[in-house]
Amino acid sequence: MKLLYDFFPVLIFFIGYKLFGILWLRYKKVEPMHIVAFVLVLVFGSATLLLHDTMFLKWKVSIVNWLFGVGCLFSQWFSKRSIIQRLMEQNIQLPELVWKRLNSMWAWFFILMGTLNLYVAYHYSTDIWVDFKVFGMLGLTVVFVILQTLYLYKHLKISS
Repeated sequence: MKLLYDFFPVLIFFIGYKLFGILWLRYKKVEPMHIVAFVLVLVFGSATLLLHDTMFLKWKVSIVNWLFGVGCLFSQWFSKRSIIQRLMEQNIQLPELVWKRLNSMWAWFFILMGTLNLYVAYHYSTDIWVDFKVFGMLGLTVVFVILQTLYLYKHLKISS
């Protein structure tokens, strides 16, 4: 167990580096969604450890996915440009209708993934849930991105 405690700071550094990069300290910019995800991990992770119930951790995955999905939908309904458009428009140009469809696809994908996560969490063992979370969700995301790319191919105009 002590080995895990010794490894924990290295893990935190690795996650911090991957999320924010080494230069974060210099520019001090953290995206709001990273803060939300951090707070959810802190709250649900703490509840899991304190109450010895893995279901809190399992719910966190669904809540994060649902927040992403709802965020995509709200950005489309209440702002001029959707989240997906803001993230991708500097690399590709698409007609407005395609941006909206793309954003909707991502929104419903996140909502579906959150729902599917809870289905697996409640109907299968924790070992199977972990495998699903790590490999199943990644695999489904890759398939979704491939299907999305096929859809976008005819509309894609790459900017230089």
